[in-house]
Amino acid sequence: MNARTSNDRSQGRAEPSRGWRRRAERGRGRGAASSAAILAAALLVGGPALLARQMHGMPEPMTRPDLMKGALLGGVPMGREGSGTSWLPDSSPAAAFHLSAGKWSLMIHGSAYARFTSQDISGAGERGDSKFGGPSMIMFGASRPAGDRGRFMVRTMLSLDPLVEGGAGYPLLFQSGETWRGTELVDRQHPHDLFGELAMSYSRTIGRSAEAFLYLGYPGEPALGPPAFLHRASAAYDPDAPLGHHWQDSTHIAFGVATAGVRLGGVKLEGSVFTGREPDEERYGLDRPRLDSWSGRLSWNPGADWSLQVSRGFLRGPEAVAPGVDVRRTTASAIHSRALRNGRHVTSAFVWGWNRDSEERSTHSFLLESTYEKRRRAIYARAELVQKTGHDLGLEALENEAFWINAWTLGTSRDLWPGGGLVLALGGQITVSAVPAALRPVYGRVPLSLSVYLRIHPARKLPSTGPSPHAHH
Repeated sequence: MNARTSNDRSQGRAEPSRGWRRRAERGRGRGAASSAAILAAALLVGGPALLARQMHGMPEPMTRPDLMKGALLGGVPMGREGSGTSWLPDSSPAAAFHLSAGKWSLMIHGSAYARFTSQDISGAGERGDSKFGGPSMIMFGASRPAGDRGRFMVRTMLSLDPLVEGGAGYPLLFQSGETWRGTELVDRQHPHDLFGELAMSYSRTIGRSAEAFLYLGYPGEPALGPPAFLHRASAAYDPDAPLGHHWQDSTHIAFGVATAGVRLGGVKLEGSVFTGREPDEERYGLDRPRLDSWSGRLSWNPGADWSLQVSRGFLRGPEAVAPGVDVRRTTASAIHSRALRNGRHVTSAFVWGWNRDSEERSTHSFLLESTYEKRRRAIYARAELVQKTGHDLGLEALENEAFWINAWTLGTSRDLWPGGGLVLALGGQITVSAVPAALRPVYGRVPLSLSVYLRIHPARKLPSTGPSPHAHH
C-alpha cells in the first residue's frame, strides 16, 4: 500500500532491517516456544481428522470435487468454490476431509508448516533475515439444505500465525503491508489473525440454472480479487504470500462483510459492503466493523478448466498509519486447472492488481504461478512483477519514487508419509530477485532466498484420472 508516513516515524524507518534483526536475535532465544507453537499448529490441522478416524472411521478426502455439490451454491460443483464467495475452476484438485451428520455436510481443510527461511542468504544486501517458524491455516465448514430450494452454510477459518510467527510475522524480502508496534512492516509478511473467517450464507434456487445468495462474515472476504492465495491450488505448496498481496487479495480478512449476488449458469455477479481498514496488531480479537467500503465482482467459468474474474473496489483508509488515505483497487485474474493422465495435474493462475490512492499514487502488480503434481511429487513456480514505492520499502529518501520489483520462485515438494488421509511432505524453494539500480545499495544486485519445510495437510485428490471433463451446466 502507498500511504504516506508521518515525520515522527521516518527516523525509525531509515534503517528498519537492523531493528528487525535485533528482534529476530531475541526471538531465537524462544526456540522452544516456537517449536511448541508449530506442534500446536500441526495438531490443529491433523487433530480433527484423527479424532474422526477414532470415532467414525477416517473421513474420505474429496475424490471428485468437480462432481460434488457446493456448500455456498448448491447448483455448482464443490471444486468451484474458493475463499469467501470466489470461484476456482471446477476441475481444481482439493485437499479436505468430508463427513456427514444427518442433513449436514461437514468439511475440514487446512495445512501447517514447520520451516526455516533465510532471506538474502547470499548476503547481497543489508535487508536479509532468517527465521524458524511456519504459517498455518485450518477451515471448518458445514452446510445443509434449507427447504426445497435453499441451502444454508456456516464456515470458520483459523490460523496460529500470531503464536508461531509473532507480531512481526516472517521475513520476506520486498514485502510490505500492515504494522507492528506502530511501525509499518517492511521486508516482513504480517501474521494472519487467529480468526480469518466467521461466516454464514444462504442461497436459493430461482430458476433451472440460477441462484441468488447472501453471505455475511465477521470476519469474512468481500467480492474483490481472485481467491486468496491460501486457497489457490496453484499456490498450495508455497508457504510465502505473494509480494503483490496488498494489490490483489489482501481483503480476504475484513472485519465486517455483507455480500449479495446472483448466478446464472457459469456467470456470477456480486457486490459487497465491508470494512476497509486492515486488521490491527491485536491478532487474537475481533476488530470494530465499519462497513465503509464497497466492491463488485463479475466471475465467469466458461468450462470445467477455467475461472475468470474482474473486480473493482473502494477501500476507506485501509492503512492504520494513514487513515485519511483511501484506495481504489481493480483486479483481474485467470485460473486454469487441468487433470492429465497417469495421476498428473497442472494448475496455473495469472493475477493483476492495481491500486490508486486518494493522493493520486498509482501502482500495479502482476503474478504468474503454476503447480505441477504427479502422485507424491510436486513442482511449483511463481513469477512476480510488482511496483512498490520507496515508502513501501522504508526508504525515506526515495519515498515518492516507484520501482518495479522482479522475483522468481522455484520449489518442489515430496510426500514422505501419506498415511490415513493425512500427508507429511518435505519441500524447499529458492527465490531470486532482480533489484532496480537505485535500490541496490540496500538490497544488493541479485539477492537469493531459501526456504526448507515440512508440511502436514489432508491428501490432495485430483478431480479425475483422465483429462478434465466438460462443464456440468
